[in-house]
Amino acid sequence: MKYLLLPVLLAATHLLSFAQNPAPAKPQARPVVLVGGTAHLGTGQVIPNAVVAFDQGLLTAVGDASTPYDKTNAEVIDVTGKHVYPGLIAPNSTLGLQEIGAVRSTLDAAEVGGVNPHVRTMIAYNTDSDVIPTVRSYGVLLTQAVPTNGVVAGCSSVMELDGWNWEDAAHKRDDGIHVNWPPFFTTSGFFEGPPTIKKNEAREETLSELDRLFNDAQAYAQLPRPAVTNLKLEAMRGLFDGTKNLYLRASFGKEIIEAVGFAKAHGVKKPVLVGGGQAHLVTEVLKENNVPVILGETHRLPARPEDDVDLPYKQPALLHQAGILVGLSYEGEYWRVRNLPFLAGTAAAYGVSKEEALAMVTANTAKILGIDKTVGTLEKGKHATLVVSGGDLLDMRTNQVEYAFIRGKKLVLDDKQKQLYRKYKDKYGL
Repeated sequence: MKYLLLPVLLAATHLLSFAQNPAPAKPQARPVVLVGGTAHLGTGQVIPNAVVAFDQGLLTAVGDASTPYDKTNAEVIDVTGKHVYPGLIAPNSTLGLQEIGAVRSTLDAAEVGGVNPHVRTMIAYNTDSDVIPTVRSYGVLLTQAVPTNGVVAGCSSVMELDGWNWEDAAHKRDDGIHVNWPPFFTTSGFFEGPPTIKKNEAREETLSELDRLFNDAQAYAQLPRPAVTNLKLEAMRGLFDGTKNLYLRASFGKEIIEAVGFAKAHGVKKPVLVGGGQAHLVTEVLKENNVPVILGETHRLPARPEDDVDLPYKQPALLHQAGILVGLSYEGEYWRVRNLPFLAGTAAAYGVSKEEALAMVTANTAKILGIDKTVGTLEKGKHATLVVSGGDLLDMRTNQVEYAFIRGKKLVLDDKQKQLYRKYKDKYGL
């Protein structure tokens, strides 16, 4: 019997090996130097024929061709004709928290209940996701794993797209609390027919609940050692000393003004607007209160029929020109996060420069998330988290990531989609 089972086991092993993701990268063992490429630093500066060197996971030199480097002990990679970029950062995403949209058991972005500031997405982050390698192949190397359900959805963390487990992948733990600001109107009936819009009857009650929660949290934060630990209020402590952001998801202008006023009235140090469909209409309020914006997906139609048809495309430029710090996101989507660089490419076609657009998915986002001391730009001393593309990373026609490093670890740029492509290309002789 055991001899009859052997072919079956071998066949199963072959299928499993085909379907598995690449193993997490090993720590950097020797210095690496990228020479000859065009370095886009994320600061607005571009260095042709650049030298980018890193060792033990940190950038040791970034400069022009005259920059000295170790030619004896380092691994020198000639990237002439290619482009070097900081690894892109995807905020406001459920990447790693969702695997198959139609299979509930693979969805971990939403918790039961409406008020869950203590719920942490970090511990649900799945480093074995089949989706993650497909996103890395487009230059995205970090993501902000965000909760989605309820009024106070929970606490997000910034995760690297490589690691054996969530502890390995955590770049910044518990970076902020997410609040879905109560809208004035609700929409229903999307699948049954034309959507129905009606007044949100529960809005006042929800706002009162939020007010009580933040009053309690603000009072609790003033106690250095509470007699009884309240997990919900403990999770919110950082909102009042600036160690955590308050991410306010709001779209319409009046809701945005209301949400920002609420945050300031309750002593929140770092509010951040997420979504911001009409943020361009309230730029004075945002600038006056120093509120950055993480825009939702801009590859869409405008929300109102009276808006310019290209309004979503030029909204990043409108905010940037008003002096607002802008980051781009894919509005909670997970597998579509691979298209993040192309949102920046569209922004560059509608009012900002290529380097300003690059900053919206690197340096700006890093600053908003509070990780700009380690990533977001190519600067000496920062993490060697970067990508090398054969062409313009922000152009879907030339985005061809050939090398990717996270903290100096060289990633294997293979994924399930590439495996399937090779499999059927070989079968049909294409």
